[in-house]
Amino acid sequence: MSDQRFAIASDHAGVSLKATLRAELEATGLEVVDLGPEGDGSVDYPDYAQALARAIESGAADRGVLICGSGIGMSIAVNRSRAVRGALCHDAEEARLARAHNDANVLALGARRVSEETARRCLQAFLDTEFEGGRHQARVAKLS
Repeated sequence: MSDQRFAIASDHAGVSLKATLRAELEATGLEVVDLGPEGDGSVDYPDYAQALARAIESGAADRGVLICGSGIGMSIAVNRSRAVRGALCHDAEEARLARAHNDANVLALGARRVSEETARRCLQAFLDTEFEGGRHQARVAKLS
């Protein structure tokens, strides 16, 4: 896992949680590409979701984490890319299933909907879980 590159981005509502999760990713030895923003001034979430999608499309990142107030806008915006399978998760079990059954490569979180501890647990499940393949492979193939 340590050879994977993670992109991380947020909107203004997710800047603080983004910093926390970036530190968590870096602590595991992963290379992290922070796509912004740096401050908490108002920004448009689609711009950051699109930047993360482009990072995955180009190979600059293998997986990613997106954070906005609810997580909904980011998940909608990032899933416009056929290279992305983004999952909005509210708990670690959803994050585990997103990886195991859907081969999700982007974790979307709502900074105003989950606690910092829940976000950390979601991230850890996302990192620790491998895609099961098997019966899920044909379904996932239909998404790309």
